[in-house]
Amino acid sequence: MFETASFEFLEKLIATPSPVGYESEGQKIWKEFISAYSDATESDAYGSAMARLTVNNDVPTIMLEAHADEIGMVVQHISDDGFITLNKLGGSDSTIARAKRVNIFNKRGRVSGVIGNTAIHLQDTKNGGGKQPAWKDIYVDIGVSSKEEALELVQIGDPVTYIDELELLNDEIITGRALDNRIGGFAIAHAMKLIKENKKDLKVNVLALNSVQEEIGGFGARMMAYRHMPDAAIVTDVTHATDTPGINQKEHGSIKLGEGPTLQHGGANHIAIVELIEKVAFEKKINIQHEATSIRTGTDTDSIFFQRTGIPSALISLPLRYMHSPVETASLIDLENLITLMAESVLAMQPDQVFTV
Repeated sequence: MFETASFEFLEKLIATPSPVGYESEGQKIWKEFISAYSDATESDAYGSAMARLTVNNDVPTIMLEAHADEIGMVVQHISDDGFITLNKLGGSDSTIARAKRVNIFNKRGRVSGVIGNTAIHLQDTKNGGGKQPAWKDIYVDIGVSSKEEALELVQIGDPVTYIDELELLNDEIITGRALDNRIGGFAIAHAMKLIKENKKDLKVNVLALNSVQEEIGGFGARMMAYRHMPDAAIVTDVTHATDTPGINQKEHGSIKLGEGPTLQHGGANHIAIVELIEKVAFEKKINIQHEATSIRTGTDTDSIFFQRTGIPSALISLPLRYMHSPVETASLIDLENLITLMAESVLAMQPDQVFTV
C-alpha cells in the first residue's frame, strides 16, 4: 500500500508534537520530505510551509492545502506543591484527559508527566465524583514536591501533548493522536510526489500548503492564501466517520471507514471544482462518499475561499473515528484514494482552466 519510506515519514510526522501555535518541529520534517518533489519551498512568519511545482507563469496556480497543527494543552499554572494546571489548545476534550500520560515541551527538551486521577475508592460520588471535569480541575504530576522544583523543569506557556503514538490495528487501519491533521500534510506531500512523477502531464502550477493554527480559527491558511492568491484550492482535512455505535446518522450523515474519502457539497465548495473532482473519481474508479455543508465546513476551506476576490475551493476529507482524542482511527485505503484523487484532479486541469458558476 505505502512503501516503507512513506510510512516512516508518516510515523515521524505523528510522533513529532505540533500543537497549535507550536508547529515548527513538525514543519521541518514536512519540508524536508516534500523538497524532493518540488521546485522550491518557503515558510511565512508564523510557520506555515509551502512547496511549489512550476510549469510557467501563464497558466493557473492550484493550491493543495492541509493543516499542520494538532490539538493539545498548555501549562497554565503551577501550584506551591508542584502540580501543574492545564488549559486547552484548540478543541481538546477534558472528559478524556484524566489518567493519561503526557509530554511537556520547552527549549530544554521534554518532561514526562501524568494527569492525575483520584482513585474511585476516594471519589465523593455523592458530591459530583465522576462528573465531567473542567480544565481548571485537571492537573499534571511531574514527580516533584514544590513549585521551585517544577520551575526547574517547566514554565508557564509550555505546550503539552498526550504520549499515544501511531499504531497499526491491522494492515489497513491505523490509530494514534494527531491524525487530525498531520495525515493531511502527509497526503498533500504524497499528492505532490505523484504529480512530480507525472509532470509531463501537468498543465498548471501547483502549491502545496501545510498551514498553522487551523484548530483555533484557520489563521495560517488565511495568511498564505491572501499572500499567494491561487486560482483554485483543493483542501483536505479529516471528517467524522459515523459508523460507530451511538452516532445519529440522520443528524451527522452516513460516513464509513474504508469506503473512500468524502467530497463536500455546498457552502465554500465551488460547484465547478466539485464537478471536476467527481468526474475524475468516476474516470479513475476511485470510491468517494458525499457530505453536505450546512453553514461552514469547519476546515481551512472557510478561511481560503473568500480571500480578496474569491478563490474557488473544494474540500476532500479523510474519514476519521474518535476525532480529537488520543485514539483517532483511519483507513490507509481511504488515505491512498485521497492522495490519488487530489493528484489526478490537478493533472486533469487545463492551462486555460477557469472555474465559474
